[in-house]
Amino acid sequence: MLWVMCLCHRDSSVRVVVFRSLVPKVFCAGADLKERSLMSNAETELFVQDLRSLMTQIASLPMPTIAAMDGVALGGGLELALACDLRTAAYSAQMGLVETKRGLLPGAGGSQRLPRIIGITLAKELIFTGRSVGGQTALEMGLVNRAVEQNQTGDAAYREALSLAREILPQAPIAVRMAKEAMDMGFEVDITSAMAIERMCYARLIPTRDRQEGLAAFLEKRPPRYTGE
Repeated sequence: MLWVMCLCHRDSSVRVVVFRSLVPKVFCAGADLKERSLMSNAETELFVQDLRSLMTQIASLPMPTIAAMDGVALGGGLELALACDLRTAAYSAQMGLVETKRGLLPGAGGSQRLPRIIGITLAKELIFTGRSVGGQTALEMGLVNRAVEQNQTGDAAYREALSLAREILPQAPIAVRMAKEAMDMGFEVDITSAMAIERMCYARLIPTRDRQEGLAAFLEKRPPRYTGE
């Protein structure tokens, strides 16, 4: 997957990335505990370090990313979804950071990303208890953006993710990328620094052809034809 992430980083034609699973009722069930039990302490630390690096690569993709959870997303599986910008889920999906039940804590970014998404108090409750929640509860607490009833083919969340992606695709691609950069970077600093980041990102859009096209399309009362330039 790391190789695919590197390709996406370099390919400016990629507008949205959707993560899904082809395994029925499972998005990602997390680490193989039987395999982990055979690892030495050093091997375990290296394994988690590599996993953390992968999640960081996903989070740093320049285009919007969507996790489509049509089934179980536990431990590292939910951490993968948390590394994405947006999340969709079936009501029947189960999501949780269950590491404390195994004598661990979420080590691939979950202990940091979950509080930033749902707030520190709720995040502490879920991590301390190791509790899993369904799609409806996840929607109510802001863990996912959209939740839907599962369909007969078991891909309702994926279809909803595609619907969300189709809403993003008509927008100016450079503007979307710059908006993501401004929000992601600005969220980690004080408001004064964040405003400076916004100004920097905005300045990079002013000379683009897409900005000129957006203004022309508005004046001519037609849909814009963005080229990503």
